Amino acid sequence: MPDVPDDPRIACWGVPHDPSAIAKIRTLVDETLNAWGFRHLADDVVLVAGELLANAVVHGDAPAALSLRAGAGELLLQVTDHSPGQPRHLRLDTDALHGRGLTIVEALAHDSGVTPLRDHPGKTVWARWWLCS
Repeated sequence: MPDVPDDPRIACWGVPHDPSAIAKIRTLVDETLNAWGFRHLADDVVLVAGELLANAVVHGDAPAALSLRAGAGELLLQVTDHSPGQPRHLRLDTDALHGRGLTIVEALAHDSGVTPLRDHPGKTVWARWWLCS
């Protein structure tokens, strides 16, 4: 397990309101996690990033942003958009092609949630992984 400094490592990206941008941001997340020594979490975090980004770009309002922070025993992924709508679980048939994003996030992250923005419409959807056992 990599040594996590007291001072957090932080990376942030603005996300164009275009679904084709999601693949590039996923690649940047993967490269950042590898550079920080978190290869063991990269597959799960990249998948969660893609799910949250897709929700923000398809259902949210611009501007959107993604941030990663590693420090104090945790890795935190946050995706912010400016839509007042809240993410929700959908009741799905087994043949549904979409709508499982939050279920995937909850299955892969140690903790997750939604925090409304304080001063204007929008929210930050976040997922967290503990870095120490």
